Amino acid sequence: MLSFGKLVTNEWLKMYKKRSFFIPYAAIAVVVVMIAYLMKNFGSQDGMPTGLEFMVGVFSENGMGQLLTFLAIIGTAGSVAKEHSLGTIKLLLIRAQSRSKILASKYVSVLVYILSLSLFAGIFSLLVGGMLFGLQAGEYGWVDVLLTAAVQLAYSLIYVTVTFMIGVLTRSTGATIGVGMLLVLIESLVVGLLSRYDIIKYVLFTNVNLSVYMEGGTPPVQGMTLTFSLIVLAVYLVLFLGASFVTFKKRDVA
Repeated sequence: MLSFGKLVTNEWLKMYKKRSFFIPYAAIAVVVVMIAYLMKNFGSQDGMPTGLEFMVGVFSENGMGQLLTFLAIIGTAGSVAKEHSLGTIKLLLIRAQSRSKILASKYVSVLVYILSLSLFAGIFSLLVGGMLFGLQAGEYGWVDVLLTAAVQLAYSLIYVTVTFMIGVLTRSTGATIGVGMLLVLIESLVVGLLSRYDIIKYVLFTNVNLSVYMEGGTPPVQGMTLTFSLIVLAVYLVLFLGASFVTFKKRDVA
C-alpha cells in the first residue's frame, strides 16, 4: 500500500511540475469572475442570487459543468499517451511494480486532479459569490450545493475514464483530447438520434447526466430511475477500465 501511495504521489508531481499545471485553475477563476461580474452589473436586480445559489449555478451543466469536464479531459489525455510519445514509459515499466499498479496510480492521480479542479471551482465561486451577493439564506442550501457538485463530479468522472481508456488504446495525446471532447459535444445529438429505439436506455450518453433526477426532473426515457442510471454507468466504468488495464498489461513497449 505504501509503494502504491508513492506511485500516486510521483504521478501527481509529474502533473504539478508541468508549466501548464495552473492554467486550468486560472481559467476557472477568470470565468467565475466574469460570470459574477456580468450577473452583478447586467442581471435583473430582483433576481440576484445568493452566494450559495451562485455556487450551485457554477457547478450546473448550464454553468461551468462542461468547462470543468473539458479541463479534466485535457489534463487526463497525456497521463499515459505522453509517456509513450516521450519514451519515458520504458523507464516506468522497468520498476519493480506491476503494470496494473502503475496504471492504477495514474488513474488515481487523475481522479485527484478532477477533485482538485472541482474543489477550487467550488471554493472560489463561493468566495466571489459571497462577496458580491452575500451568504444569506436563499432557494438553495448546502445540501443542494453538495448534490450539484456530486452530479458534476460523476459527469466528469465518466468522460475522464473514457478519455483515460482512449489514451491507453491510441497512445496519442492529440487524438485522446479530440475524441474525449467530441464525445461530450455529441452527447445530446446521439440521444436525439436514438430516442426512438428502446436501446437508448442503455446508451452511455442517456445516463451520464444525473442532474435530470434532481428536484423531480423528468428522466430522458420514461421508466428510467437514478438507480438504473447508476448501475448502467457502473457497468460502463468497469468496461472502460477493464479495456484500459488489459491493453496496458498485454501491449509490448518497443
